[in-house]
Amino acid sequence: MTDAIHPAPKEFSADQLQIDPILRYFHYSHLPDKLQGASRPFCDLAGHIVDTLPRNPERTVALRKLLEAKDAAVRANVQ
Repeated sequence: MTDAIHPAPKEFSADQLQIDPILRYFHYSHLPDKLQGASRPFCDLAGHIVDTLPRNPERTVALRKLLEAKDAAVRANVQ
């Protein structure tokens, strides 16, 4: 993984990214507008998850599955 491929989303602090590195994959500004629209809500929900849930294995699973859903939603809009 390189930062050039997945720059950190500005919605997350360096501390949040240190605690939950998966958050960097919710970055969407590099996508075309149509795909940003599909991806942005998942970034928002990831932020809600880290802001409201305690850090534990289930939260990690929630973020991982959310990332899978985000990837599928973006792919569904690629034509």
